[in-house]
Amino acid sequence: MKGFLKVFSIFVILGIVVLCAVSLEFSAGNNIDQQVIPEWQMTWTDEFDPDMSTKELEASQAWERVEANEPTPERPQGKQGQWVRIDAPPITSRSPAILFEKVYGSHIVVKINDELIYESQRDYRYSVNTILLPLDRNGDRDIIYMGIDSIKRIGPQGNVLVGDYKNLQKLYIKNNIVDFIIGSALIFVAAIMLICALFLKNENMAGWLSLCLVILSGGTMVLTYSPFLYSLYGVFGNIYVALFDLSLFILLPSFTLFFETIFGRGFKSIIARYGRFQVGYSVLCSILLFINLGNNGKTDGLYEFFSVTLLGLFMILQFILMIVVSTIYTIRGNQEAVIFSIGFAIFSGLGLGEIIWFFFKQTYYELFLWKWGIVCFLIALIIILGKRFAKNHDQVVEYSKQLEMFNNELQRSEKMEIISELAASVAHEVRNPLQVTRGFLQLLVAKQNTADKVYLSMALEELDRASNIITDFLTFAKPEVGKVTTLNVLNEFIHIEGILVPMANLQGGRISVQIPKDLNIRGNSSKFKQAFINIIKNSIESLHGEGEIQAWAYEEKGEICIHIKDDGEGMDEEVLARLGEPYFSNKTKGTGLGLMVTFRIIEVMNGKIQFRSEKGAGTEVIVRFPAVDPA
Repeated sequence: MKGFLKVFSIFVILGIVVLCAVSLEFSAGNNIDQQVIPEWQMTWTDEFDPDMSTKELEASQAWERVEANEPTPERPQGKQGQWVRIDAPPITSRSPAILFEKVYGSHIVVKINDELIYESQRDYRYSVNTILLPLDRNGDRDIIYMGIDSIKRIGPQGNVLVGDYKNLQKLYIKNNIVDFIIGSALIFVAAIMLICALFLKNENMAGWLSLCLVILSGGTMVLTYSPFLYSLYGVFGNIYVALFDLSLFILLPSFTLFFETIFGRGFKSIIARYGRFQVGYSVLCSILLFINLGNNGKTDGLYEFFSVTLLGLFMILQFILMIVVSTIYTIRGNQEAVIFSIGFAIFSGLGLGEIIWFFFKQTYYELFLWKWGIVCFLIALIIILGKRFAKNHDQVVEYSKQLEMFNNELQRSEKMEIISELAASVAHEVRNPLQVTRGFLQLLVAKQNTADKVYLSMALEELDRASNIITDFLTFAKPEVGKVTTLNVLNEFIHIEGILVPMANLQGGRISVQIPKDLNIRGNSSKFKQAFINIIKNSIESLHGEGEIQAWAYEEKGEICIHIKDDGEGMDEEVLARLGEPYFSNKTKGTGLGLMVTFRIIEVMNGKIQFRSEKGAGTEVIVRFPAVDPA
């Protein structure tokens, strides 16, 4: 249960993180103190010159109007740079600012009246920028020029806002902090799981560590994909891009390993083999990554072919393999496969939808739903692992109960064996002198007329009690049933009732027997009566006055079930657990041997005995024998 609670706590943490992130996402658009710039002008240049003056731009370039929500015009052949001119409206705030929610470019400059107010230059493969700039408070309309250089995607996308700097700063943070929360939370959860791994057993280690790596790499990918990180600490951009790629290389084989721990190696070990292939290919891509970093990107084309083109194909193969296997297990009714399929369907559905929309938007669309898909999928994986731990825990508890039962049975068997050996070696030797002593005492009693006769009678009673104890010992030591015949249960109980009814009436109780005529078992009549006389006598003695003892029987699943129920004082669980032990008895003068012998007789007759009792509510004894047809 502890392992399941750990997994459940992780699931709760992720749920809280998701709720916080969603609330931030919705609260990001609640600011009203800003204006949206609906349009701007744009022009292309053959080469990008960040030092070009605004006068040169106005004199030599042809500007075209661009709507804010319209697709970006296609780059003309041979054009490298782009300049954007934005006519900012007057701002009444004491601290005016402008926010570009998304700008694609590797080299960006921003000028106002030929004054350079912002410049960013990146030499790594991440071109998404979020830019927040303060403006001068002069009360005039500012004309803002933005120069952009980029090999692939280029230009501003999304909203361009002007307003108070503090309000725009809050919006800037809220728009970008969600990725930080999700990524950091996943990394934190992975760290906790690594610590918990120190307390796990080896059989659970593979699944736990593989899921830990999946969560860690997923969190790192979400974190290093955020433009916020590059805006704040862009100097480490190469490291972020490398961490994103390394996380992807770790995620894929770890994902396959976790899948293998849940569903097995697959047909002809296809899952295990594909996992080993992924490990080798991830190592190859990692080596190419470090080589590319070492030579300052001179092998970008080769690295991109292996880490993007081929890796994308292998990812498709991996997803197809997992979908096929999980579908097969889902059809078979495997609950873990159902959970996996649901989580994977959410992840793949969001990812596929985003990719289609990405191409529909002519690649001017920033993928973000995949992050929520990863979170949902990781939650599904955690649930699967939690179910696995809960199942293992239940098995451990069941094994512990069985071990305790076997241990108690072993202790009981050892005690019985000791008693059997003692009985076999001592009983005969003790009984002979007892009989001789009893004979002489009887002679003395016949001749005595004094008060000593009372003491001699008491001595005879105690000798008879000792003889009965020895008889019980012999019955236990030699539990042979003797002559075995077919017994009619009703006929046997008629004799037992005749013997015990006077004793019950003397105690103020009564006995009722309801047994059909057609119930038959195999056994020895004398031993059968001895066993049930002991049981019913105990019930009579538990009444302590008025009460009723009910006896009934029936046939069920090839067994004759005999119930003896009283409404006496009952027993607690501690007493129930010790029934049948030698020398354990609730009675003042009891030895515990009578019930011990009863257990042994029923055992020798291939029967089973069970007690149900509650303190103050009576006791019920259930005895089962194999049913036989009458001869």
